[in-house]
Amino acid sequence: MDLQRINALIREVPDFPKPGILFKDIFPLFQDPIAVEMVITHIVNYINTTIKDKVDVIVGLDARGFLFGPLVAMRIGAAFAPVRKAGKLPGGVIQVSYEKEYGIDIFEMQEDSIKPGQNVIVIDDLIATGGSAAGAQQLIEKMHGNVLSFIFLIELEFLKGKEVLTAPVYSMIKA
Repeated sequence: MDLQRINALIREVPDFPKPGILFKDIFPLFQDPIAVEMVITHIVNYINTTIKDKVDVIVGLDARGFLFGPLVAMRIGAAFAPVRKAGKLPGGVIQVSYEKEYGIDIFEMQEDSIKPGQNVIVIDDLIATGGSAAGAQQLIEKMHGNVLSFIFLIELEFLKGKEVLTAPVYSMIKA
C-alpha cells in the first residue's frame, strides 16, 4: 500500500468547523478509486490477519465511517450498522451523549442492530479525542455486543484519543 499516495490526497482545512481546528478532509481521496481500493484492501487485510474472532458486524460512525464501513463489511461477510447523530434513524433507537473535540453530541443506533454476543469492529475516518468512538462503544455495550477493535484511517496522536477506548485501536495514518 502506498501511504504517501493516500496521505497526499488528504487535505488540511484550517479553522473548520470552528477556529483552532485543523480539519482533515478525506473527500479528495474518493476522487482516486485506486487509493480508495488500497484503503479498503488494507483494512480488510488487517482484520483478516489480526482479529482472531469472527466479526459479525462492522459499525460505521456518522458520517465518514459510512464511506468505509459498508465496503469492509461486504468484503469480510459481516453486517453493517450505522451510528447516527440524534433524530436520523427510524424506529426504536438507543442513545448516548458523548464529548468530541469541539462540543457535546448525541449518538443513536437502532435498537436491533447489534444482537447480544455479536462481535463488532468500529470504523471511522479519524480519531481525535476518542469521544465519538467511546460513545459508539457505549451503544454497542448497551446492546451487549463485544467491541473487538477500532479502526481509523487517521489518528491525531497528540489528542491521545485511543487512551479513552478499552478495545485495541488501529490507525493507518498517524498525524
